[in-house]
Amino acid sequence: MQYWARRLEQEIDGVMRIFGGVHQLRGIYDDNKNLFEVKENVPRKLVEKVAGDIESLLAKKVRALKRLANAAEKFQKAHHWQDNIREEDIEYYDSKADTEYDDPDGEEIEREKSNSLKLEFTDDDNFKTKVNYSYAAVQIPTDIYKGSTVILNELNWTQALEDVFIENRKEDPSLLWQVFGSATGVTRYYPATPWRAPNKIDLYDVRRRPWYIQGASSPKDMVIIVDVSGSVSGLTLKLMKTSVYEMLDTLSDDDYVNVASFNEKAKPVSCFKHLVQANIRNKKVFKEDVQGMVAKGTTDYKAGFEYAFDQLQNSNITRANCNKMIMMFTDGGEDRVQDVFEKYNWPNKTVRVFTFSVGQHNYDVTPLQWMACANKGYYFEIPSIGAIRINTQEYLDVLGRPMVLAGNRAKQVQWTNVYQDALGLGLVVTGTLPVFNLTEDSSDRKNQLILGVMGIDVALNDIKRLTPRYNLGANGYVFAIDLNGYVLLHPNLQPQIINFREPVTLDFLDAELEDENKEEIRRSMIDGNDGQRFIKTLIKSVDEQYIDEVFRTYTWAPIKSTNYSLGLVLPPYSTYYIQANLSDQILQVKLPNIKMKGKYFQWLLPPNQGSRGLARLAPREYCKDLDLSDNNTEFLENFIALMEKVTPDSKQCDNFLLHNLILDTGITQQLVDQVWKNQDLNTYSLLAVFAATDGGITRVFPNKAADDWEEEPEPFNASFYRRSLDNKGYIFKPPYRDAGYRGLDLENNTIGILVSTAVELSIEGKTLKPAVVGVKLDLEAWAEKFKVLASNRTDRDQLGTRRCDPSTSCEMDCEANNKDLICVLIDDGGFLVLSNQEDHWYQVGKFFSEVDANLMSALYNNSFYTRKESYDFQSVCAPEAPSNTGAAPRGVFVPTVADLLSLAWWTSAAAWSLFQQFLYSLTYSSWFQTEEVAGDGMEARETSCIMKQTQYYFSTVNATYNAIIDCGNCSRLFHAQRLANTNLLFVVADKPLCSQCESVKLMQAEVRAPPRDPNQCELVDRPRYRKGPHICFDYNATEDTSDCGRGASFAPSVGVLLSLQLLLLYSSTSRHPLPPAACL
Repeated sequence: MQYWARRLEQEIDGVMRIFGGVHQLRGIYDDNKNLFEVKENVPRKLVEKVAGDIESLLAKKVRALKRLANAAEKFQKAHHWQDNIREEDIEYYDSKADTEYDDPDGEEIEREKSNSLKLEFTDDDNFKTKVNYSYAAVQIPTDIYKGSTVILNELNWTQALEDVFIENRKEDPSLLWQVFGSATGVTRYYPATPWRAPNKIDLYDVRRRPWYIQGASSPKDMVIIVDVSGSVSGLTLKLMKTSVYEMLDTLSDDDYVNVASFNEKAKPVSCFKHLVQANIRNKKVFKEDVQGMVAKGTTDYKAGFEYAFDQLQNSNITRANCNKMIMMFTDGGEDRVQDVFEKYNWPNKTVRVFTFSVGQHNYDVTPLQWMACANKGYYFEIPSIGAIRINTQEYLDVLGRPMVLAGNRAKQVQWTNVYQDALGLGLVVTGTLPVFNLTEDSSDRKNQLILGVMGIDVALNDIKRLTPRYNLGANGYVFAIDLNGYVLLHPNLQPQIINFREPVTLDFLDAELEDENKEEIRRSMIDGNDGQRFIKTLIKSVDEQYIDEVFRTYTWAPIKSTNYSLGLVLPPYSTYYIQANLSDQILQVKLPNIKMKGKYFQWLLPPNQGSRGLARLAPREYCKDLDLSDNNTEFLENFIALMEKVTPDSKQCDNFLLHNLILDTGITQQLVDQVWKNQDLNTYSLLAVFAATDGGITRVFPNKAADDWEEEPEPFNASFYRRSLDNKGYIFKPPYRDAGYRGLDLENNTIGILVSTAVELSIEGKTLKPAVVGVKLDLEAWAEKFKVLASNRTDRDQLGTRRCDPSTSCEMDCEANNKDLICVLIDDGGFLVLSNQEDHWYQVGKFFSEVDANLMSALYNNSFYTRKESYDFQSVCAPEAPSNTGAAPRGVFVPTVADLLSLAWWTSAAAWSLFQQFLYSLTYSSWFQTEEVAGDGMEARETSCIMKQTQYYFSTVNATYNAIIDCGNCSRLFHAQRLANTNLLFVVADKPLCSQCESVKLMQAEVRAPPRDPNQCELVDRPRYRKGPHICFDYNATEDTSDCGRGASFAPSVGVLLSLQLLLLYSSTSRHPLPPAACL
């Protein structure tokens, strides 16, 4: 077998030396080294510069933010309240007045009459939508009556903000959305643009957005306790479940929470035994488990409150350590549990108590009011589902009191997680600043109400533009994280769901493959330190099929005046890079065919490329006016047209990118002329030869290979390119086939196998890898060649003259004994590359366990392969079939036939509440089920989900190994050997004699993670390191707690409610599901 292996190694090396062109390309670079310089990437300097640039960018936004917040406080203080203000007295642009609510059935929906200003809009590239820079726009939640006195006064004084918006933009034209979110629910944003609402119903309320919540209060430790005694049944229990669901949505990643139910005893509703971070995954667990609550037994408030206080007093866990509160949902009771408060909370009252009376009942609510008032909290009533949203968010006004009373000390700009902008900017972060009410009452007491939160958006793409990209090489990159360890920048931050209500929270350790070194780097970054570390680590290939063990240098430093930290990852071969130095004189003398009026590039277009092969241009932003396109021919045409108009040194072009592209175009052209054109590819059964460069050129020869070339036009996104840089030798890449692939007719469909290797240069002692070259093997021809090379046949032997079998004394081989022996080449990911079995040819590219599960398991069990499992938290899945389990939130009160025939029942509170439940459930479907998102024009809805990924890679086992697969009478002998200077494993094994040798098939394909996988219940017991905001405002001695709730606080206009519910009822007739509310 070692003899066969050496023959295979020699054949591969010979082909690559002749056709790959590695040595020739080195010579071409050497001949043209006067056309470029070798520059150095100095990691610490790069990190320092980029961090400083990002700091400067955000500082400009902070100045605008502070100017807005100060102006808002001044305008509101100077405003005179008007009791008799009328809607026609106020001029403003109602953003929903121009919003198109398209009915999927093609019917027009009657718009609400509006006195909104009529504006004209123009397309704006910065905002990616139509805007009007002369006005701001107003958005008012659907369930708020915009003609109320409170709203009209709010509109009146916030109108003055428009001038400040405009002045801010004059000072900084790069400013994007400037937003004021009011505590009354009004949103005023600039510049004006029509609101982007989902079809029919708009449920957006700025007070429920994470950026508003983060700016309006300090972090929270919250325990939610739910009364599940026997009196809580039917609709009341459903209201409580929904209330908890909505309460959880008011929490962000800086908060900690637990949820418990109680009757005679208290117990957590989920597997969480203590406070846990209110991140998306933990909240999802709570939301699912809350639906399983069942009402029974009697009420014991003492059990519920003692459990809650014990939770809040547990100091052995990670928590917010700021605002502490208990939220109790009940249908009523008589016990005030004063002894519990005396024991746990008085006299300091460090824990606020909020009580919620839920459902339609006649219980005395005085004890509930007393509990809240005696513990610096607030009492709310939730008689029906329509009261849930507003009453589960107004507790934030109470938490904002210490912030307001703290004055300027609480004026801290905070930067949010990444989230999807509601108005089309894509991924953004928002700087937030609270706005306080500075008025005083007749007793000269300071007002303690928060007016709202000011926000300014920064697009992630604007931050990315400040980071280096192409000089770092294909495998170098910049990333940034926040105090939670979530990434702000990272090449693997690619959320698939848009318009989701939650922020994008991808942890650094989930964006990469986790190890101890990265944990320590993450901790250091969160602590605000700078540092550098050279580590060996695992990385996934860009196609997520392979794992490579690589060396990387991590360098990091804090971004001052923010809660972000910046990191740079650089492989050793990217310490140096090429920078073309192409003056006009050099262009004329050294590369005479380069005429920078576009003519030089004309030959790149088909059909002019025949003699020089197919050329693909990486779709990079070489110049500002260049129109990008996924179609390579179209992009080339756009590029050539622009080159007719500009020079290489034009200010509108990126000189580094453009000059390097010109250089690599000329160098690869010389490779074609000097090497490829003089070779007969058919001699060695090659379909194509190719070269790709850091400069962005991919050249494939001959031209006919273009039809089968499926690799990415951007080399930095191509798996073969990036893996070749990280691995020594020749990297084989078969076409990937999933388990269900059944093959094609090989006579009419030629299958190719890529073999590539990096071109390593050493210039004046500086090592770099500016290009990758390779060949594309003809599968069918090389399968025959493989059998010959793995045989004992010499050049003099003729096929068919030898026959060995287990009963003879001669040595068997892969050609003569292909009916008895399986001979295969498997790559480092476990994918089949070549086989001596014809029925395997259509399975080339499949994970080998799909071909021979027994043999692949033996290779894994004998440590040829190591398995790595990880999770993709950014995936999209088709919705799962609805469950019929008891935990599903479908059980509601169903009236009897007698009820339906009774006029008294139809006029009762129960009927009205049930009707509200029906209407709201049509719209707020996202309250009761996993978040779903519908794309435009899509009937089937997709949902965010977690995918489990499994990859295999070579372990450090010896290069050669023999073993027996022990299955009794069905035992198989196999030999395995690594081929030197490749990523291949050569395996020879007996064919299985019977089915008794079957074993468990190893799985490699990505699958949807089962429910509760990864196990959140276990993960919360070993939480990842994080830090919350460094300041906390949860107490002020001057706080006035007398306003603590005295009854129902949800009293919207009857007309508004009726109009809303008629609209909701109309929407129920549609057979199309409603998408959830957009985000801002």
